[in-house]
Amino acid sequence: MKFDLALSIQILERTPAVLQALLGGLAEAWTLENEGENSWSAFDIVGHLIQGEKKDWLPRTEIILNRTENKAFEPFDRFAQFEASKGKTLTQLLTEFKHLRAENILLLRSLQLTETDLDKTGQHPAFGEVTLRQHLATWTVHDLGHISQITRVMAKQLNAEVGPWLEYLPVLQK
Repeated sequence: MKFDLALSIQILERTPAVLQALLGGLAEAWTLENEGENSWSAFDIVGHLIQGEKKDWLPRTEIILNRTENKAFEPFDRFAQFEASKGKTLTQLLTEFKHLRAENILLLRSLQLTETDLDKTGQHPAFGEVTLRQHLATWTVHDLGHISQITRVMAKQLNAEVGPWLEYLPVLQK
């Protein structure tokens, strides 16, 4: 599929509702457990998505569109959620994510991006020159990847309980 902003927005605007439906009201045994050392729980992932809304997707879009010379992106702290989410509940995080995403989708639509805009570039700290098209496609895939990650982390909570069906459950085999 070629990148199409309208198609990406279909995913981006649904992610908060998907996460609410999946995680809202669940016991902490589902939402606070992870896959072991150096892995994230569903709670951590929602916090990470919030940080992306605040520090990554739209701020970098604005750098690409509005700066004439220095188009360098600020490095994104992929672990900022651990400090930023302290003392919050998952319900609070889901609500915050829903509001931030709604605001960002409104802003994204208001930009009325053209094909020329999508070809504009910025400087990613690790990848070098990237286009706005790549950046926005990544935002979409990032959401889908984290939804997949959340379901995998949740499934793994029952890894030892599925018995012989393990061989038929690819989600448990990574």
